[in-house]
Amino acid sequence: MGIRFCTEGNLIVIVIEDVEEITELKKRRKQKLKKKSLKKKTKAATEIQAWWRGTLVRRTLLHAALSAWIIQRWWRLTLESLLQKKRKAALVTYANTERAVVKIQSLVRMWRIHWRYCQVLNAIDVIQCHWQCHNCYTCALLRGHCVVTATHLQFHIEIINP
Repeated sequence: MGIRFCTEGNLIVIVIEDVEEITELKKRRKQKLKKKSLKKKTKAATEIQAWWRGTLVRRTLLHAALSAWIIQRWWRLTLESLLQKKRKAALVTYANTERAVVKIQSLVRMWRIHWRYCQVLNAIDVIQCHWQCHNCYTCALLRGHCVVTATHLQFHIEIINP
């Protein structure tokens, strides 16, 4: 306990203070300040932790999204490559088929022309045989003309007397 005298003009004021009580009040104030400070620090730490967790979650989601995008891009390229291979195979098959058809058509045309040519040769042989059987092969000349078309054979022979 402490006694204090204050003089203010003619008035004397005596203040009796309890030092222990003041000390306890100061301790309580310090504890309240510490609690407030601790609450502020806890709140700030909680906010920082929440921000960091959010950052980690966003980073993880971004990484997952980028990974998914990379996989999707690879798959699209793979599908495009397979489609190009199928198109190329179809084109090669078509070209080979067309080449075979053209070859067969060419062979058929060649066979038909050869067959017509053989007909002309046989006709010439028949005419020559019959002409040689006649004795007047010196008194006349033969002039022949042959036209071969896709559907028929035209053969013209003229006997010219000189």
